[in-house]
Amino acid sequence: MSDTLNLPAETREGVGKGASRVLRREGRVPAVIYGNKEEPLSIHVEAKELVRLLGTGHFMNSIVEIEVGGKKLRTLPKDVAFHPVNDRPLHVDFLRLARNATVHVNVPVVFANEEASPGLKKGGVLNVVRHDLELVCDANSIPDQIEVDVTGTEVGDSIHISAVKLPKGVESAISDRDFTIATIVAPSAMKSAEGDEEGTEEATAE
Repeated sequence: MSDTLNLPAETREGVGKGASRVLRREGRVPAVIYGNKEEPLSIHVEAKELVRLLGTGHFMNSIVEIEVGGKKLRTLPKDVAFHPVNDRPLHVDFLRLARNATVHVNVPVVFANEEASPGLKKGGVLNVVRHDLELVCDANSIPDQIEVDVTGTEVGDSIHISAVKLPKGVESAISDRDFTIATIVAPSAMKSAEGDEEGTEEATAE
């Protein structure tokens, strides 16, 4: 389960582009907390601390406890806007969480036991279709990652969500189809696909 992250904040009086630019020059990042049938709360946080939390690699699927005005608010990050050139965070949206809230989160996928896959040992390639999964779970039980076991897979095999053992209380947000997470393909198939793409590009250029 992802650890709870802590982020100090201050309320902001001014809103709009001008006020936001002033905050950013002072090393702050404007943000908003919304949801749970309450009025949105405009805040700003220290840019360096936000960047540090973003660097944990699991910011977007962690509970962030924001301390503002002497209160601690449980939130889930929903969106971070970045500068198109220097990638500095410009604005953050946080969803206010009720007690025992159920949340939708995107959780990264990791693949295990690749050495136990006959297809990969023969030179096959793991073609990842989905690098993360959209899941529904209790806010207090968000997994850090979902492990997909490729033991016994052969070239030509596909790994579907139905074959993945999700933690207790965690469900796929997509329930209307058994979607593919990864496939084991022959190296020649990968080269053929790349060759087709190159041929198409050359034909387009001509």
